[in-house]
Amino acid sequence: MSSWFSSLRMKSLSGTVGYEVDIRRGFLTLRAKSQSSEEDMEPSLKAELDALVTSHKVVLFMKGNRKMPRCGFSATVVGILDGLTDQYETVDVIANPAIRQGIKEYSDWPTLPQLYIDGEFQGGCDIVREMAANGELHSALGVEVEEVPAPNMTLTEAAAKALKEAGAADSGEGIRFKITPDYRYELSLGLKQFGDTELQLAGFTFYLDGASAKRGEGTIIDFTSGPMGSGFKISNPDEPAKVQQVPPNIVQAWLAAGESFEFLDVRTPDERKIAHVEGSVLYDAAEEARLDGLAKDTRMVFVCHHGTRSQRVAERFVGKGFTKVVNLAGGIDAWSIQVDSSVPRY
Repeated sequence: MSSWFSSLRMKSLSGTVGYEVDIRRGFLTLRAKSQSSEEDMEPSLKAELDALVTSHKVVLFMKGNRKMPRCGFSATVVGILDGLTDQYETVDVIANPAIRQGIKEYSDWPTLPQLYIDGEFQGGCDIVREMAANGELHSALGVEVEEVPAPNMTLTEAAAKALKEAGAADSGEGIRFKITPDYRYELSLGLKQFGDTELQLAGFTFYLDGASAKRGEGTIIDFTSGPMGSGFKISNPDEPAKVQQVPPNIVQAWLAAGESFEFLDVRTPDERKIAHVEGSVLYDAAEEARLDGLAKDTRMVFVCHHGTRSQRVAERFVGKGFTKVVNLAGGIDAWSIQVDSSVPRY
């Protein structure tokens, strides 16, 4: 590993002072916690935070939410928790600036995310990562560590070649493979952690947390190249339908070839007056009712300004059982940049 993280707490005259320790290539840095005190906090805010940290057994204050983390540290903690439990609550601090600042004073800890278990502050990303590696997090969550048999998985020849070319074989580490509850996949280099299941695939050592190992049966890890680029393609027989992210040039090719699909613009009528893609139709209540009556294997492509609103609508249709749902990646703005510059940007 290129770095090692630890943590410690020390007593001082003013109370408990926390530090994050970062030892990297022989250098050690102590990052002290904020000296602000919750005693100086507005009573109403303190009462709100008291209620939040005790509202569930496990509460994570983070940027974004468990479905869509909005920073890498938050995503890391979500990934760790997802591997151990489905029962935790997240609080999006971006949506509430008072909570964002207040939780730092309440915990006397300057960074986010922050994890609470049974009303007790546990730490930030580095501490949670260390707790997961040594088993402390399992104990705090009340998770029994069970020995999960290695699943039957396949690493294709193309995928093995890609890993070798990337230097994975010479890294001195294994390959950590995670399958989240909604069947998103994560591949990274790393060491074996507490409770991991180990398996050998095509000469590579893979480590899976217990939850991922249970979901891993039948997984195929492949590496493909095509119009949408090159990358690992991972499939699992149990994964549900997902929203596909398709770039504008591919959707343009479908239109040019006369392929059949529903092309829905989820923006407002006023936005469509500014700019729209030929062939798309306005998505409204009547259009939603029409779509609900179509066959579940109907291909649907949703577009908005930058791809966020259309993603939400697309996920709703996946939830209704539709299996070929597409979000136009980057929205109409990306269409204007990559496909048709005559479409106005706004």
